[in-house]
Amino acid sequence: MSLQVSSATLYDFPFSSASYRLRIALSLKGVAPRQTKGINLRAFEQKGDDYLAVSDAPMVPSMDFGPAAFGQSIALIEWLDKVYPDPRLIPEDCDDALAVRSIALAIACDIHPLNTPRVLNHLVGSMAQNEDVRDDWYAHWVREGFTVLERQLERYASRGPFCIGTTPTLADLCLVPQVLNARRFGVPIDEFARINAIDAHCTTQAAFQVAAPKPD
Repeated sequence: MSLQVSSATLYDFPFSSASYRLRIALSLKGVAPRQTKGINLRAFEQKGDDYLAVSDAPMVPSMDFGPAAFGQSIALIEWLDKVYPDPRLIPEDCDDALAVRSIALAIACDIHPLNTPRVLNHLVGSMAQNEDVRDDWYAHWVREGFTVLERQLERYASRGPFCIGTTPTLADLCLVPQVLNARRFGVPIDEFARINAIDAHCTTQAAFQVAAPKPD
């Protein structure tokens, strides 16, 4: 094994959904980076020369292993699952793995990218939209995405309290941060019963609690 978490520096922002999902994965695996460095997205530190000397892109999370640095939380979690396979976050069963990835990517690819700080900042900056427009944009894409996600999750409700089954998977790691951010932005999500039930169960788990950002 050439790359190891114990030799890596994690670049992180507490309220980044992508960073949060990676922290949950690390917590579940019981592994920790050599050190963690905060990158304040609100102060645009991700665009600074120091960070860009490490990361290919002005985004978090990233992990610098020394010889190379890598971003993209889903890629890093998939790597973790190969190198540290206990507990598994992507099931070995091919059909279950497909279901987990389908749910996870519905969040990570369809909902989350439309509501990242760089998109919201562009709306109120270069596009000169006011905060009401920004908040409506955020709520629209969360609610549209959650409507689809709720239908997906209802298929597996009988299998256990997590997204699929009795143990957390990549799907849960993506869901919990997205729910937290929706609530932080005041988006009404009470109607999504299955999403809320999974989130409530996950947030009772120690690994999720350890990884959670502290309140502002």
